[in-house]
Amino acid sequence: MFRIYLYRIILNKNNLIDSNLILKSIAMSSAEEIKIDDEFILIRFQNDSEEEMKYERPVKTGLIQFHFGLKGKAKFIFNNGNYTLDLKDEKSLLFYNPEKELPLHMDIAPKTWIISILISIKKFHGLFTSDADHIPFLSQENIDRKYYGEENITPSTAIVLNQMFHYHLNPTIKNLYYKGKGYELLSLFFNKNEDPNVEQCPFLIDEENVKKLKKAKEIIIANMSEPPSLEELSEKVGLNLKKLKTGFKQIYGDTVYGFLFDYKMDYARNLLDSGSYNVNEVGLKIGYSTASHFIAAFKKKFGTTPKKYLLEKTQ
Repeated sequence: MFRIYLYRIILNKNNLIDSNLILKSIAMSSAEEIKIDDEFILIRFQNDSEEEMKYERPVKTGLIQFHFGLKGKAKFIFNNGNYTLDLKDEKSLLFYNPEKELPLHMDIAPKTWIISILISIKKFHGLFTSDADHIPFLSQENIDRKYYGEENITPSTAIVLNQMFHYHLNPTIKNLYYKGKGYELLSLFFNKNEDPNVEQCPFLIDEENVKKLKKAKEIIIANMSEPPSLEELSEKVGLNLKKLKTGFKQIYGDTVYGFLFDYKMDYARNLLDSGSYNVNEVGLKIGYSTASHFIAAFKKKFGTTPKKYLLEKTQ
């Protein structure tokens, strides 16, 4: 078992998180904090390991907390363990208490992905000034009261969350990308009357189709060494080929095989990091019959060969 602790944040002159941010992690697990704006922080939790991940962070009074559980589960611990609250798969939680601090103390289960947003009440209120009555805890009678709420994650919100975990754009625009997605998440959270007619990809509003696309992703990951063809995959999940290709890219931000390639390379890197397999063994595990093909693919993804990658890690 391991812990990730975030004790304090000190912003440097470029408004980026400084080295005073104390962060410990192990391979396949991470907690990445991104400053979206003043008094607006996004945290991306990704625990792909087989172990529980523990995370603690102070949260000052006056901050609203949004937690979106894309997959897996987590437990929020309050008052020294006297009270707990579960974040379940495809659920979101909202916390706000104007009278006391609500520090983050989380037990994050294996295979869990979570996006959390911390935003000040002042900043948040400014986003909805003309529509404050639409937000339950911002109404005049509730604005100074504590608020705890659980919601289902809608299909459109699930699309945004998946895109945030499958970011494949240039690293130089990473903060800009997450800034846009952070604001988009808040707007979708309070969009209680989603209109399917305005969706870029209307069929995705259907919960069943979203489940089929998630199943398609699970199938190719489970069979990454010998993945099915697109035609076979569409038959397995019960979506026609066009909807499979269009929907998969809409949710995961890449084609089926583009997504699988990135997944395989990240998986291969984790196997190399473990020190339990040599280059040939890693290549075979992810479906490359020859070491040369695996080396070429790894270099395409990471800009270096597996051997050089391992050497650089030991220096």
